[in-house]
Amino acid sequence: MNASPTLIRRGQLDYATCLKEMQDFTSQRLEHTPDEIWLCEHPPVFTQGLAGKPEHLLLASDIPLIASNRGGQITFHGPGQVVAYALIDLKRAGYFVKEYVYRIEDAVLKTLAHFGVTGHRVAGAPGIYVRPDAPFDHARLPSRPQHAQPTNAPDFTGLAKIAALGVKVSRHCAYHGVALNVHMDLSPFARINPCGYAGLATTDLFTIGVDVSWQDVADVLGSKLATSLMP
Repeated sequence: MNASPTLIRRGQLDYATCLKEMQDFTSQRLEHTPDEIWLCEHPPVFTQGLAGKPEHLLLASDIPLIASNRGGQITFHGPGQVVAYALIDLKRAGYFVKEYVYRIEDAVLKTLAHFGVTGHRVAGAPGIYVRPDAPFDHARLPSRPQHAQPTNAPDFTGLAKIAALGVKVSRHCAYHGVALNVHMDLSPFARINPCGYAGLATTDLFTIGVDVSWQDVADVLGSKLATSLMP
């Protein structure tokens, strides 16, 4: 039986450096290389996924924009955000990309629940969302994913994004991961269409009433991910 991924606490880490290290780790890993989860925090940076469009950067600033090879559109990383990169051999783990994404989202939902917050999925829009006006309300969304039709546009009514997700798969091995907003400067999100959606609200734990340290959230998210991503 395969072991759970090894948690690596990287601290503050430049995004470009981290991206290259993930690429190197994935290209050099062997059949028995243990899976890892890197927990880190980035200096302010906008990152643009492979499907990203330049027009989703609405306002130029001194914050750098870096092209990334993950899926998805544009997002912001900055201090006060826990970034977890899951470097997983999917073939060895025995699940496909869709389940990998589901497991990451499930770990975020359980992390939020640990702090009393109810997270939500939105059909067609990877990531996790909360109700800013009722973050502790357990009621289901009227547009919960299992009721959505594939052709419908994502329904963000009453929601704000609290965790963004993007992945890349190479040689059956996944990397990149998820960013969970804890207590950060949210203003840079107003300079972009977050994840490609104009007007999508973004929030963090502090703004919705949960005053908790970056380290506490990193510890819980790392633990939940390690459990969720076990084969």
